[in-house]
Amino acid sequence: MTIERVCIVGAGFSGAVIARELAEQGVASLVIDERSHIAGNCHTKRDAETGVMVHKYGPHIFHTANEIVWDYVNRFADMMPFINRVKATVNGQVYSLPINLHTINQFFGKTMSPGEAKDFITQIAKSDIEEPRSFEEQGMKFVGEELYRAFFDGYTRKQWGIDPSLLPASILKRLPLRFNYDDNYFNHPFQGMPKDGYSSLVENILKHDKIEVRLGCPFEELEEGFQHVFYTGPLDRYFKNDIGRLTYRTLDFEEIRADGDFQGVAVMNYPDRDVPFTRISEHKYFAPWELDSFSKTIAFKEFSRECEAGDTPYYPVRRLDDKKLLENYEERARTISDVTFVGRLGTYQYMDMDVTIAAALDVAAEFLTKNR
Repeated sequence: MTIERVCIVGAGFSGAVIARELAEQGVASLVIDERSHIAGNCHTKRDAETGVMVHKYGPHIFHTANEIVWDYVNRFADMMPFINRVKATVNGQVYSLPINLHTINQFFGKTMSPGEAKDFITQIAKSDIEEPRSFEEQGMKFVGEELYRAFFDGYTRKQWGIDPSLLPASILKRLPLRFNYDDNYFNHPFQGMPKDGYSSLVENILKHDKIEVRLGCPFEELEEGFQHVFYTGPLDRYFKNDIGRLTYRTLDFEEIRADGDFQGVAVMNYPDRDVPFTRISEHKYFAPWELDSFSKTIAFKEFSRECEAGDTPYYPVRRLDDKKLLENYEERARTISDVTFVGRLGTYQYMDMDVTIAAALDVAAEFLTKNR
């Protein structure tokens, strides 16, 4: 069966990439989004007062080891060099993240060499935990109790809203531990920022005569019929949450405006449990090539809380006690042949932008193979 037009729910990276891949093979699509803008939670916009390119839903830094994905985004944007160097304020001291040799030496008041630090961490780590099942167990095995409590426990409780013992170990497995002075937050060889922002990047992906974009259009209100739908919204919402709600986190932001600089770095984490926010992001530092252009600055305190009806979902939590409900929704999704669930929300899993794009490319290729 030849499919001539599909519906794609969501104008973020997943939806845009699928639409573009199909369009280049002659398949038209209607891309809808209930919001008034494209690019989903990656949406960027110039702040009128400062001129700073603001990441409206919090910081997004592009990083990948996938050369195909890196080449793909470079087709649609000028990717400028950017290295994310995160700092953390803990008990009144500023440290570098991820945990590296500087962090370890500063925290313990030592001057260890790389080998000495590695031996030291091995000694303080919880070696009796053979196969970590939870975030907390992974943290204890990873860096020992003192570093875990200082940098991970409080931040995680605020970010995810639950005891770390109820979160999967996989969340922490993505974070590096270094025994040198490298403070590049990511290990990936390709790192950067789109010169004109993520919304411009997504807009360029969507520029094709076989792609129609319709904003302010909830899927539930769409009256047209389609042979196939690619759905990037929350998996449980598609089924009207009829057997329960999966757990998501959302974010609230408190704006800070100042003359000159505010904190001197793009991201400052606040892991202490008695600080209500998780981090402060100063957005002009996400565009270092523009720094000399700004006399004023804009930053945002970030507060994480449980996502309620009507909120914008950011992160699938994937609590250990969500597993059965998720499996039920996934089983129902597999029985629907004319809908493909994609993206972070559609598959209910944490996915960085590069993984999202790679998955969308694979979904589009598989669909074209089956239907052409």
